[in-house]
Amino acid sequence: MPAPISVVIPTRNAADALPACLEALMEGLQTGLIRELIISDAGSTDHTLDIAHEAGAEVVTGAPSRGGQLRRGCAQAKGDWLLILHADTVLQQGWSETVSTHFPSNTPAAFRLAFRARGIAPAWVAGWANLRSRVFGLPYGDQGLLVPRDVYQAAGGFPDQPLMEDVALARALPRITIFNTRAFTSAERYERVGWFRRGARNLWTLLRYFLGTDPQVLAQAYRR
Repeated sequence: MPAPISVVIPTRNAADALPACLEALMEGLQTGLIRELIISDAGSTDHTLDIAHEAGAEVVTGAPSRGGQLRRGCAQAKGDWLLILHADTVLQQGWSETVSTHFPSNTPAAFRLAFRARGIAPAWVAGWANLRSRVFGLPYGDQGLLVPRDVYQAAGGFPDQPLMEDVALARALPRITIFNTRAFTSAERYERVGWFRRGARNLWTLLRYFLGTDPQVLAQAYRR
C-alpha cells in the first residue's frame, strides 16, 4: 500500500528556511507516511530549487501567488492526504505519531502554533492564534494543514489569491481539528515589525478580508 501523505510546500527564495522544514519531515519518511514531496516555486533566484532537487522533490513552477502556488502543488499530489506546510515551518518531533492517530477520522487538522523565539510576546501572539484556531476553526497556513485529498477537492481547493488563501480554504472545509503537537514558525517578521504591531496588523487584515476587501488590495497593504 503506498504511503498516504503528499507534502506540498510553496517557496520563493526559501533557501535559508527550507532545510530545517525538510529535516523535520524525515520522521515521516522513516515511519512510511510520506509518499512524495512537492515544491511549488514562484521564481526563486537563490538555492531553493537546488535544495528541492537534492531532497528528491517534484518541483512545480509558476507565477508568484501563495494561493496559486498551493493550488498547483496540490493538483500534482497523488497521496490520499495532503500535508501543506510553509517553508519556514518546522513540525515538532513526534508529529508523525499524532498524524497516524488522526487518520481514521478522515477530517482536516492543523498543528498548534509556536514561534522559534522566547519571551512573553511570542507566547501571547501564539496563544491568541491558537485560541482563534480552536474557537473559530480558522488556523493560518503557518500552522500547517493536514487534509484528506478528496475533502480538499470537494471544498474547491485553494483559491488563486495572494493572501488569505488559507482562511478561504479553512472556511470551505469541514471543522478543522487542532492538534496539541506544535508547528514552529519563524519569528523574523514579528521581530522586525514588532510583536504586538504585527499581531494587530494581522487581525486587521483578517477583519478587512471578512468585510469583503479584495485579497489583491490586502496583499499590497500587507507587504508595505
